[in-house]
Amino acid sequence: MSQQISTPPKLNRLETVVSKQRELSWAVASNLFVSFKYAWAGITYAFQTQRNFRIHVSVCALAIGLSVFLHLKAVEVSVITVTSGLVLALELLNTAVESVVDLTVEQKYHELAKIAKDCAAAAVLVSALVAILVAVMLILPPLFKLILSFK
Repeated sequence: MSQQISTPPKLNRLETVVSKQRELSWAVASNLFVSFKYAWAGITYAFQTQRNFRIHVSVCALAIGLSVFLHLKAVEVSVITVTSGLVLALELLNTAVESVVDLTVEQKYHELAKIAKDCAAAAVLVSALVAILVAVMLILPPLFKLILSFK
């Protein structure tokens, strides 16, 4: 069997988001600052390309802002912050899993690829539902108290 060489992919939006300075992306970062720069590039990429990540960031900011506004105890604000951070971290991992799966299977359907992507998305969903439950339990009582005090 002869090997066919495929033509390089056409430039798309991804090329503008992913820096060409990372041609050796498999190489270890030269220092801690560079590691943080790469991590920030991942956050930036997710924010620019992932609608759900932007939604999660907005809801997390709202929950933390409400917590501070309602003068919740420090431990309650911390719990809301940690659960919010977990949702964002899992959304980033979901994006990474989807990208690796897409890279691996290219444009073909594969049942295992579907399972990997669905399970990664489910992890985000579970964490988001838990975060909502935590926020409802901690934010709603003082919010209702504040609303009722205006009557």
